[in-house]
Amino acid sequence: MELGPVDRITADAIGDPGSRIFYIQARVGTQLVTVVVEKEQMQLLAASILEILSRVGKETGEGPSEDEMGLEGPVEPEWRVGKLSIGYEEQRDLILLELEEQVLDEAEEGEQEESAAPGREPDKVRLWATREQMLALSRHSAAVTARGRPECPY
Repeated sequence: MELGPVDRITADAIGDPGSRIFYIQARVGTQLVTVVVEKEQMQLLAASILEILSRVGKETGEGPSEDEMGLEGPVEPEWRVGKLSIGYEEQRDLILLELEEQVLDEAEEGEQEESAAPGREPDKVRLWATREQMLALSRHSAAVTARGRPECPY
């Protein structure tokens, strides 16, 4: 599935620290896509966005405010993300966020129900967003992950 440029892209977490579930959500028109991600994936995404923007070398506006970055309900995730990749297309001046469904091997199959069945191709979604939208996503993702319990020093 390819969406974009998106009207809105955000990330957030629901639940108490230590048992929160992290989400990435995007909307184009009336189509809303929500996926589950790991906290570490959200942290890496926030850092990767800043790295790409620094390499692009163009001035980037602030994008949506924190007040506009909440999840839209109902929060019903499509699947859990296994692979996440990000890139920049200079001709379109858009950032691509590609999310691929987590696929478990047969040994892991019974442990998690929300992932793709072994042996089938994982679903993918490609989200195209502006530099401003992605800067706001990076800023908000960093704030969301910082709100949780402190990192283990070991």
